[in-house]
Amino acid sequence: MSSYPVLDEAYRSLISVVEPLDDAIGWQPTRCAGWTVRDLVHHLVGDAQRGLVALHTPAVGEADVDAVTYWANWKPGTPGAVAGLRGIRIMASAWSSVTSIAELYTETATAVLTAARGRDGAELLATQGHAITLDDLLSTLAVEATVHQLDLGLGSPSPAGLREVRRVLDGLLGRPVPIADDARYALVGTGREPLDDAESALLGADRTRFPLFG
Repeated sequence: MSSYPVLDEAYRSLISVVEPLDDAIGWQPTRCAGWTVRDLVHHLVGDAQRGLVALHTPAVGEADVDAVTYWANWKPGTPGAVAGLRGIRIMASAWSSVTSIAELYTETATAVLTAARGRDGAELLATQGHAITLDDLLSTLAVEATVHQLDLGLGSPSPAGLREVRRVLDGLLGRPVPIADDARYALVGTGREPLDDAESALLGADRTRFPLFG
């Protein structure tokens, strides 16, 4: 099944809460440690730019990651993750207003949707040193957008995006997880919130593998 509709829903949901941002909201905290809303939106600009570049960068050979394995090395608390948090804060501080960052995100995310529409999902593209199919690339963008809308705490992410996050988390774990609420699973699966006692009991030994990415 094509990932384009999933990305379209995830991006449009996120755009709807980012586009009207003002500085009163821009300085509020998010679920990302140390990041305000303006910091996180600056990060989102970078992810949309990654997608736009990848959509115009063909790869050769075979894919070396897919929609699930792409996330295997993205773990919270690693030196690279910590450096990334600090770097985004520095770069976001150069902007005088969150409004300008929000405008750039809206423009770039819309361009991603335009560039991806109607393309062959099996097309091989390059991103971050990997080769990946277009469909799997669009999944990574949808997952990122969905999780970060939860981080912003503004509006509700698209149901399609949350289902895709669940699919990726299940794929990383190797089995479905009986946490019924998709948003809750996304939060604990990516380390935004800790597992409660009931969830830990459901997971058994697999609880030590959480978060699965973040």
